[in-house]
This record gives sequence, C-alpha cells and structure tokens, in this order.
Amino acid sequence: MLVEDDTVTADYILQGLTAAGHSTDTSTDGVDGLAMALRAVYDVIVLDRMLPGMDGLAILKALRAASVTTPVLFLTAIGGVDDRVEGLEAGADDYLVKPFAFSELAARVSAIGRRPAVITEQTHLVVHDLEMNLVRHTVTRCGQILDLLPREFALLEYFMRNEGRVLSRTMLLEHVWDFHFDPQSTVVETHISRLRAKIDKPFDSPLLHTIKNVGYSLRAPA
Repeated sequence: MLVEDDTVTADYILQGLTAAGHSTDTSTDGVDGLAMALRAVYDVIVLDRMLPGMDGLAILKALRAASVTTPVLFLTAIGGVDDRVEGLEAGADDYLVKPFAFSELAARVSAIGRRPAVITEQTHLVVHDLEMNLVRHTVTRCGQILDLLPREFALLEYFMRNEGRVLSRTMLLEHVWDFHFDPQSTVVETHISRLRAKIDKPFDSPLLHTIKNVGYSLRAPA
C-alpha cells in the first residue's frame, strides 16, 4: 500500500512497483489511508509523513495502537536525524528520505516484506461457553467464574490450545508437568478429575472427554 499525496511521485512509484510485480493500493489522504490500512491486510505500507487530513506519524501510531504489525517504510522529505529517530521509535521498520532512487525503494520494500511476521500471543481462549483470559488469569463458563489452582489452569490452557485433539497422558506430562518420562503416578488422572469437577460437573454439557486407552480431549458439544 502507498500513501502519498504528491500525485507525480505516487504515479512514479506505482509504475515502478507494478513493473516489479507488486499489486499496490494507493491513497493521497491521511484519513483515507489509515482507514484502508485498518480495513485490509498488506505486506508493506509505504507512507509519507506530510499528508492532508492526518500526518504519517499519527497514522503509524494509530496502526500500532490497533495492533497492526504490517511493516511500514516512511518515504518523506523530512530527513533530519531526530525525525528519523522519531519515526523508527514510533514503529516504522525503515526510513527513506526524498529525493530517492527507485531501485533503493524497491530493494527496501522487498527486504522488509521478507521479514517474518510478528506472531501475536493469543491471550483469550474460547471453547464453546468456556473462556480463559490469560492476561487476567481467569476462567469462566456460562459467565460463572471458576476457581482453578495453578496446575489446573495450566492443564486447561493446554487443552484449550489443542481443542478437539486427543492428548495422551505422556503429552500432558511433558507439556504441563515437564516430565519427559512416565513417573508411574496418578498425577494426570487426579488433576483431570479435579478439572472435570470444576468445568463440567456444574453444567449441562461435558467438554472434557476420556478417549479409552488413548487419552483425553476437550471439545464443544456436537
């Protein structure tokens, strides 16, 4: 995506990016550019700083505040050291000052577009009417708060992250207790029983199921 209010510069960049095999949406207005960047998913955003409606720095801050992690390259005539530092600290991935060579712009676009995407850690897990908030460390079912001990919470988190999968006793020991051998104890069975008493017994539909001779599975009712 390209947000550039100078139409001559925008056309020049658009022609070059198209020739290089890129599909590019364009905007000449800051407010419209922000709306487009929030509405669609782009590989790279090339962003001017001086724009009508909303300046590029404000656009970038709004995108990062909205958890949009799309790589952003500032392309601007504002090239002082403090300006570049300000842009990078606000969340820009690169900064190119006008006048510029298109070959350098194309190389920078390709470089930041190849960077691996930032993976956002999931903090809210939901299976049917069971919800887990990992930030607040709370679990609710049908809106009712469930009081889980730390190990029960960790066990349920592993089940919820693997909804529908059958998890063996060995898998549970390795991922929840960090045992890489079978300690020949009933720790898994004991905690499964306690967890069931809290997340299933008070409610109509069971979520945690035993798969005979295989393991356990957490899944929504059919």
